[in-house]
Amino acid sequence: MNGRFIGAAIFGIAGVAVLLWLGFWQLDRLQWKLDLIERIETRIHNDPVPVPTDATPGDDRYLPVIAQGRFTGEFANVLSSQREAGQGVRIIAVLETDDGRRLLVDRGFVRESQRDAYVARADGVTVIGNLDWPGDRDSFTPDPDQGRNLYFARDPLPIAEALDTEPVLIVAREDSAAAPPLSTEPISGAALKNDHLEYALTWFMLATVWAVMTIALLWRIRRTSV
Repeated sequence: MNGRFIGAAIFGIAGVAVLLWLGFWQLDRLQWKLDLIERIETRIHNDPVPVPTDATPGDDRYLPVIAQGRFTGEFANVLSSQREAGQGVRIIAVLETDDGRRLLVDRGFVRESQRDAYVARADGVTVIGNLDWPGDRDSFTPDPDQGRNLYFARDPLPIAEALDTEPVLIVAREDSAAAPPLSTEPISGAALKNDHLEYALTWFMLATVWAVMTIALLWRIRRTSV
């Protein structure tokens, strides 16, 4: 019986240790996410600057920028949804700047039922927003449906290639040409999903349950061995 008792004790202690480690790891992730949100909120509200010619994700993500020019009428639809509005698309439009650059602008959300009312062309436009390289795409993301001009992620590279622009995406905060049914969707740190505290509490609860079950099992083994 000693062998059973020791084996069960080792198994129980190991299980509790793993579950506690996962809980503390989630607490570390929570602090990381809070720091990230603080950095985003601090940066996105700085004074906007002209769009750098050599913008990179490492140095310029969330950089506040300003661009002036015209919306050419070229755009891509990125499948999206909102809790209140339901299914729709994010409009990624081509902005031709006054100095001849062609940039991508995430102008915001349009409901599926109102897509035909979206006005694509506009002159004398001023856009203030933040540079971004969204991490929307993963190995499960479908390829774009070029026939319907429909994309499933806001990855700037394939959209820029299709629309012949620089692979630079401005997420609009202010869009002088924006009008219903278009709803601007600026970057916000508050929009980042942050469930790490709930995950940590879940792991700690599981560790508690595992510990109680281990104690009960050890008590039962000891009783049957007497």
